[in-house]
Amino acid sequence: MQGIRAITIDLDDTLWDIAPVIRRAEAALRQWLSDNVPEVIEMHTPERMSGIRREVIRDHADMLHDLTFIRCEVLRRMGQAAGVGESFVTDAFHAFDVERNTVELFPEVADSLEPLSRRYTLIAVTNGNARLDQVGIDHWFADCVAARDVGRAKPHVSMFEAALRAGGHGADATLHVGDHPEHDVHGSKQAGLRSVWVNRNGASYPDELASPDATVTNLAELDDLLADSERR
Repeated sequence: MQGIRAITIDLDDTLWDIAPVIRRAEAALRQWLSDNVPEVIEMHTPERMSGIRREVIRDHADMLHDLTFIRCEVLRRMGQAAGVGESFVTDAFHAFDVERNTVELFPEVADSLEPLSRRYTLIAVTNGNARLDQVGIDHWFADCVAARDVGRAKPHVSMFEAALRAGGHGADATLHVGDHPEHDVHGSKQAGLRSVWVNRNGASYPDELASPDATVTNLAELDDLLADSERR
């Protein structure tokens, strides 16, 4: 791990557990719909909403990198079906978005990002729609590369090329860190970066994918790993 100058870091399930965040955000969205456009929520059970989402994904396969577009298109179709139009969509999405960006960092994350940000250029790289300023961690990152802006999602090489440009260092001096074997490890390796797999749950790594350069269970171990490399 010697020679690292920049670290690109995944967000969801690497810095926080995304599942409870999405559950809260979905609940907040349904409550907002119930309070403001009850016709929409009365017509659409969670199962029906899931069905509409599948239809949107089928109809807009070229937009799968933009989760905000996908969710807003689902809301638009729900409003049209309920006869209330789509003027509510922006406010409804905002209700979801506020909760989506209210996260609880894994216990070691803050104490690890602080020293890492002093020694390396940190770039967030995400397929999701989390916003660093809303989460409250933007002061540790030089930039955020999001699939919505790039036009492709990890593991596509375009995401990592954009991250390299944002970080200002070549692939040989950049380390990618993330929890997803395909999206994070395999994708970054295909782009020429070194990679660390964050395996918090003792999962088995898929044999068919490019292997990480190292595996850690949390970011504190990453900090220790890099500090050891610097001392050699």
